[in-house]
Amino acid sequence: MTSQRRVTVRDIAAETGLSIATVSRALNDQAHVATETRELIQRALTELGGNAPRRRPAPRATGAVYLRCPYLLTDYFGLIVSSIAETLDLHGRQLVLNAGEAAQHTPVLATLAARPGIAGAIIVLPPEPGADLIALQSAGFPFVVVDPREEVPRDIAAVSAAHFAGARSLTGHLVELGHRRIGLLAGPDNWLASDARRAGHNSALADAGVLPDPGLALPGEPTVQFGQHAARELLARPRRPTALVCFNDKAASGALAAAAELGLRVPGDLSIAGFDDIDLSRATRPMLTTVRQPLLELGRMAVSLLVRILERHELEALHVELATELVIRESTGTVRVPA
Repeated sequence: MTSQRRVTVRDIAAETGLSIATVSRALNDQAHVATETRELIQRALTELGGNAPRRRPAPRATGAVYLRCPYLLTDYFGLIVSSIAETLDLHGRQLVLNAGEAAQHTPVLATLAARPGIAGAIIVLPPEPGADLIALQSAGFPFVVVDPREEVPRDIAAVSAAHFAGARSLTGHLVELGHRRIGLLAGPDNWLASDARRAGHNSALADAGVLPDPGLALPGEPTVQFGQHAARELLARPRRPTALVCFNDKAASGALAAAAELGLRVPGDLSIAGFDDIDLSRATRPMLTTVRQPLLELGRMAVSLLVRILERHELEALHVELATELVIRESTGTVRVPA
């Protein structure tokens, strides 16, 4: 009697044309897999004439949730992490926290699926490449990504803010005030949020018949130091911008400092706007016009998605985008110098 070979997830994916993650979810009896897809996989398994891949045991109902946030828990990340911790407690879930900038240099994702006592994970702005997330999904491990740095497949649960819409409303506000030459203190080039916000900014300019000027957009890490340095560079040009849109409130506060160094009044000579609406936006003088991200709700929604996945509920949408809100304060005003 000949023994059957064990068919791998990769074999089935190649046979059906489905993603490895989808095949893995189906074989592990996870939710949000269509009946037709399950039947296709079963037919492929029969045609390949082998044994099904070994299933990963279902996560324990009482297992802890691993929270990875490899950044300093300041007023931005701290709010998200606190919200996740409080919401997990409401669900009776224990939390295992991996946080701090040093955690960026410690490989974690590859070992998560094998960690005992861990039911699932919430991963905030992961610095790891998307391939690592796909591999974790293929292992049948439940997790949710908060604000992914790069595009993730549609079958990986993710929650983020409406970056495009927020940036579009902010630049649209400046356009309504008469600004046409608007500098952009963009975020890092390798962040999905940076691309979305730049696209929203350009969309608002296009509505006003203005072509984006690549020379007015400077990418960088969203810090006070970057905002100050980038603003100095843009404002030192012979034909300076009349307004600056900054990736976040920290960069905007740096831009305010640069404007003060140059003797420019805000908003009299220059309008400055931020993004996030953290406490800093109300501590500057003038207070910042900004876009409010629902940071606490990002954490709550991530927990909600993960708990539903762990309890094998049907999920119609795995990618959730939460609305942002334009907050107009004192740092933006009408154009008072020639554009």
